[in-house]
Amino acid sequence: MQEQRTRRRIRGTIAIGAVTTLTVAALATASSTLNGTVPASTGPGPTAGAAAAPDRYGLAPCRIRNATGIQMSEGIPTAPGYARSTGLVRALTLMIDFPDAEGEGHAMRRFTEFFPQTSAWFRTSSYGRLIYLPETPVPDWLRMPRSFRAYGIERGSPYEPGYRQLVEDIVKAADTRVDFSAYDLVNVLVTPNAGPSALDTVLSVTFSGNDEAPLADGVPLANTSFVYSRQDDGSGSFHETGYRVLPHENGHVFGLPDLYTSRGGSAVGHWDIMSEDWGANNDLLGWHKWKLGWLDNDQVRCVAGRGTRDYTLTPLARPGGGTKLAFIPLNRRSGYAVEVRTQDGNDEAVCEPGVLIYRVRSHVDTGQGPVTVVDSERDSGGCTRSPNVHAELSDAPFRPGQSFLDRRHRVRITILSELPTGAYRVRITRA
Repeated sequence: MQEQRTRRRIRGTIAIGAVTTLTVAALATASSTLNGTVPASTGPGPTAGAAAAPDRYGLAPCRIRNATGIQMSEGIPTAPGYARSTGLVRALTLMIDFPDAEGEGHAMRRFTEFFPQTSAWFRTSSYGRLIYLPETPVPDWLRMPRSFRAYGIERGSPYEPGYRQLVEDIVKAADTRVDFSAYDLVNVLVTPNAGPSALDTVLSVTFSGNDEAPLADGVPLANTSFVYSRQDDGSGSFHETGYRVLPHENGHVFGLPDLYTSRGGSAVGHWDIMSEDWGANNDLLGWHKWKLGWLDNDQVRCVAGRGTRDYTLTPLARPGGGTKLAFIPLNRRSGYAVEVRTQDGNDEAVCEPGVLIYRVRSHVDTGQGPVTVVDSERDSGGCTRSPNVHAELSDAPFRPGQSFLDRRHRVRITILSELPTGAYRVRITRA
């Protein structure tokens, strides 16, 4: 559901959907941003690097434009106001509890549910370009002055009034020990016994790009993620995968939209953590890595003109050079992305390596399907039985000898061969 307000107020977006297993009732998380662009509050934006650099490689047609009124548009460059996504990023991390939901055990145990795993995930995904430093100047539970019930927090809660009051109370409780102006983003790890289990409903939420958030030490807490409960489906994998809700929420802080829809992960499956953050590990799409400044411009090929071109694409997750992404713009706000996905890096859930093809739309709102993966094997049932992984799209990548054709836009993508290095030769034709 969506809640629309005036330009100077918060606009919230919630998408509710079931995951791919019957054991978990709710999939991912929500995000709320201002409607439109806002001034930067944390220094250079995420596209101050590669994606927004001067156009030495003819990539301008592939930088599809942001659309007015769209939350966290997939366009490049990312709108200002979000946290930077390259270099050293300092993440203030606070653990809070309530009079009616006291923290169980030491607060730092809650912290270790997410770290160092989250920092390692970002280091791997960014090829070392994002150094994510979590800091906990308050290692104890911060007790809120009101009961959890008093804040009225539910799935899809708007920023006002409950969350605004909660943030103000957090600032009051921590301000004598925290210089909020020293951080790029804020993580609030709520005691898991506050609110329902994540098996019933997921309360975790991020408020990003919000320059009208409450002030602390002279700066608005413009990019703040809240994590509730534990994403534990009882499969025994929580100690390995439970942290992944935080990289997902922080993806919003960097300007990335939700890729799940009202039907869960059926649009993108497990090919991006902004789609499915339950279960086995997974990476970000190549489009997002370029958008965040983790891919260099010389690793991207823009197929804007007519004709036939052959490319050698190296596996996305592997560090190092080579072409990682080819993009075919269809108009100013959409196009096809082509990349190679293998069981490397954060992509441990990949059961069918190959060439992933997906469409990106910058004019589609978060949670409404801004990215759609092309399934090379429709109605196959997929190649995985891993819990909480959208099975049908798990075998979506194309293999040598297979082709994708968009007749309307007269685009054909043919997979020519797989090289011994794991790279793929791809032919792209525009008529």
